[in-house]
Amino acid sequence: MTTEAAPTAVRDDIDARPGSTASLLRTLIGLYLRPLGGWISAAHLVHLAGELGIPAAQARTGVTRLKQKGLLLAERGETAGYRLNPEALPMLERGDRRIFTMRQMGDTDPWCLVSFSIPESARSVRHQLRRRLQWIGAGVVSPALWICPGHLRDEATQILEELGARQWATLFDAVAPAPAGTLVEAAAQWWDLGALRTEHLAFQASLSTLPPEPFAAYVHLLDRWRVLPYTDPGLPASMLPADWPGARSVERFTALSAELSAPALAHVRAVTAAAVDRADTPDPAVADRR
Repeated sequence: MTTEAAPTAVRDDIDARPGSTASLLRTLIGLYLRPLGGWISAAHLVHLAGELGIPAAQARTGVTRLKQKGLLLAERGETAGYRLNPEALPMLERGDRRIFTMRQMGDTDPWCLVSFSIPESARSVRHQLRRRLQWIGAGVVSPALWICPGHLRDEATQILEELGARQWATLFDAVAPAPAGTLVEAAAQWWDLGALRTEHLAFQASLSTLPPEPFAAYVHLLDRWRVLPYTDPGLPASMLPADWPGARSVERFTALSAELSAPALAHVRAVTAAAVDRADTPDPAVADRR
């Protein structure tokens, strides 16, 4: 058995558009390589991607790109295959906590404020920091003062450290915002609630187009849902409009996930237990050099 050396730590991919080849493959790998023991044959991975509507050639190209990003390592045992990069486990576990347990704040839950003053010589860092704070659901009080739920404090700290910006930032624990107007008005200023509403309604509408087979339906469900637990901070009800659709999205996702997860995993185990078609399985190391 030969395995290539692991690259550097793997970060969350916030650019993969849900429904794209990259996004569906990441969702597939994140869901199933761990229960499969961390390894899958190239043939089985391409086969499962095909069940998601990804043509074989496109799937192989997508897998190669994920390998280049460090999510997978080429490993040949009895046949060509891929192993999950151990460095990706913290990222996947962080995603699990967000995706499967979306937290809703209460009125007495703590907040975290992130204040920063980054010099013009590091403006690219400032841009990345704002982008990544927005990705975890932080709101903009002012350009250099951001607010997020207290349970995201560690994630905010990690972002600052990864970007080398910790020296320019101060984090504050806060009990309750006290804006000039109402909390609902403040939330509408600090977060783009209109865009979040659109995302929730689009997710709910997309559920009517899930594939009929449990495996494909479950992967597509997770892929369509995975962005919302990041961009929606789970604000207290007192800060949201009365007709906020977030609770309905959580309810629908939770119910469908409970219905589909077990038969989907059983299908993956059945597929990966079948014999590999060696004639249609290029060695990943060879394919990557093409």
